Amino acid sequence: MKRILCILLCLSLLTGVSCAFAEETGEGEEDVQFTQEELAEMEAEEKEAEEDREAVVVGETYHEKTKADFNLDSPALYTGVIRSDYGRVIWAEKDTDGKQRSTQAAGRTVDILYVGLRWLIVRMGNTIGYVKREYINLSSIKTVDPVNTPPFNVQKHTYIAKTATTCHVRKSMTPSQGDGDDGNNWVILKPGTELSIWQFYKGWAMVNYMREYGYIDPNELTDLVPVAPTDEELYPDSPIAAYTSYYKMTQSETNLNRIHNIKMGCQYVSRVVQPGERFNANNVMGPYNARMGYLQAGVLTEGRTTLGYGGGTCQVSSTLYNVLVQLPGIKVNMRKAHGGNGASYLPIHCDAAVGNDKLNLVFTNLYDFPIRIVGTSNDDGALMMRIYRYHGDE
Repeated sequence: MKRILCILLCLSLLTGVSCAFAEETGEGEEDVQFTQEELAEMEAEEKEAEEDREAVVVGETYHEKTKADFNLDSPALYTGVIRSDYGRVIWAEKDTDGKQRSTQAAGRTVDILYVGLRWLIVRMGNTIGYVKREYINLSSIKTVDPVNTPPFNVQKHTYIAKTATTCHVRKSMTPSQGDGDDGNNWVILKPGTELSIWQFYKGWAMVNYMREYGYIDPNELTDLVPVAPTDEELYPDSPIAAYTSYYKMTQSETNLNRIHNIKMGCQYVSRVVQPGERFNANNVMGPYNARMGYLQAGVLTEGRTTLGYGGGTCQVSSTLYNVLVQLPGIKVNMRKAHGGNGASYLPIHCDAAVGNDKLNLVFTNLYDFPIRIVGTSNDDGALMMRIYRYHGDE
């Protein structure tokens, strides 16, 4: 019964309210020029991840669209230019024999018809094919219909919830067997963990896990609250935007330190931002040292991991960034993705590095009302950020 109520509520929200989006300015964003070593690393990481996915995911999963769902008359969501620093860009068209064909597309303008987790479906001339997300020049992307289409890479989560019991973020839509790990879980969350939901699909709550989809049985959730489809709140305790990213639960000392730093970062960024105020993540979370309560953990810089205080705070800023871009009244003044293939805990192009003058997340609240940022992490794999209208009594 609880599952049915969740689905009905979701459908009524999505069909009853239309959403308008503003074009993201992109000011302060830069496209990273990759070295040949980084390109080779990216290809190796993607190949390894693809092999892992094929090996471990068992059961029905959400099916993204394919090029068969589009034709030469399909409306484009965005236009963009394929990066020119790749040489021969892979344009993967899987023919009937299962082999991939490649076409020289570097520097060419394409129509973007669909944005998947790893692949874009694009149209170039009279050809429809697949291009990896990282192959698009981010600064070149333009939204064809900015009134009805969200900016590129923006994903509006529709609900927030809390785990009612031990909660399994499944790799497929296969029911869990008890409270243990049957090998088909991305992560198992503790009771009381807060998270956001992208959508309900076939009776499952779908979330973004790293660069995969995760599936949660709604019976393992409680306190379901809809996220306002626009920046007009549905009622006082409903957020106007939310997003959840996930982190690994490896029990090494450096990763446990990273988990600690994530919680510290959430505490620092949870605050009210007044109208016209500029939020500077490095000023808010930094300096990144022991005096601020940080421990040494892995720090991703230019596609490489080193050890430093505050490792993990980039995931805090990156998750916050994915909330900010859902709101047209927020201007992102500065944001730069990590080098190489970006931060693996979010889709390509969706991270926001912090740590120095060149790596920072800065935004301005252009609304005529204050906003309240709330970040939470329960030390079990999930980091949720959400934003509320602030009424001065919270």
